[in-house]
Amino acid sequence: MLSIYHNPRCSKSRETLRLLRDEGHDPRVIEYLKEPPTAAQLREIVRMLGGGAHRIVRSKEPAYAAAGLSRDSTDEEIIRAIVENPILLERPIVINGGKAALGRPPEQVLEIL
Repeated sequence: MLSIYHNPRCSKSRETLRLLRDEGHDPRVIEYLKEPPTAAQLREIVRMLGGGAHRIVRSKEPAYAAAGLSRDSTDEEIIRAIVENPILLERPIVINGGKAALGRPPEQVLEIL
């Protein structure tokens, strides 16, 4: 099932959702600030994306420093911080058939459709 971890206040997230719909898709929209992912879901996203949890964390958010995160943080520390502070999740993330892609830029998600 095609899904998007979405924040309607984020322009990249809105652009990615619009792109998916323009391509004829009707993804399940997960507003992760209202429906936060679990640690297990985050681990699965990291596995599908590859490259570690640093790819899915927003390091410029004030909550990043407040959580004590740094470039040296482990994947588990990052995942725990995202579970506690969902605003830290990079967005948008599109999931399709066991694959994931970050919508930065939005066109990047076309690779997994």
